[in-house]
Amino acid sequence: MAFRPLLPTTVRWRPLEGDGLEHLTIAPIDTTTGVAIRASGTVIGGRGGSPYGVFYRIDCAADWAVLSFSIENTDGRRLALFSDGKGHWRTEHGVALPQFDGCVDIDLYGSPFTNSLPIRRLELKPEAGTAKLSMLYIPFDSFVPVRDDQRYTCITPEKLYRYAAEDRAFTVDLPVDADGLVIDYPTYFKRVDV
Repeated sequence: MAFRPLLPTTVRWRPLEGDGLEHLTIAPIDTTTGVAIRASGTVIGGRGGSPYGVFYRIDCAADWAVLSFSIENTDGRRLALFSDGKGHWRTEHGVALPQFDGCVDIDLYGSPFTNSLPIRRLELKPEAGTAKLSMLYIPFDSFVPVRDDQRYTCITPEKLYRYAAEDRAFTVDLPVDADGLVIDYPTYFKRVDV
């Protein structure tokens, strides 16, 4: 059994506390650039008294490895980074970022969607145990990327995955739909009808 082939899909999540919304459109694309999946979204919300409004675009290879992403807030601050799909990053001006070597996936603050990236890419099974990953994490308050270690474990294939911070200070079980997209992120986000 495997996730179904991705169709053009639009989903939304709302935070369980405070106001906000993430609106995502994700679709397969057919180009000669190697990009096979494009996710475009908008996230509005706030935490800790800091409101944010962010637009993002994430391009992935057919195996769901991130090839590039760009984020921009409503004030015009922007970040765009590119990868070879194997965890070697560079700026849009070609400057190498070796401090992020090995980070194949990204994690955007405030977005339950980015948890789906390693879930789809790894196609974990329960017998595989826990995958330890280094993520390229981007907080919305600064847009300054940092390395963040995370763990993913398959509880039920194509249905339920456990996410844990490497220090195990936070663990949550994430149910996913037939596309591998997070349905609910307990204590933080819930999928809403489009």
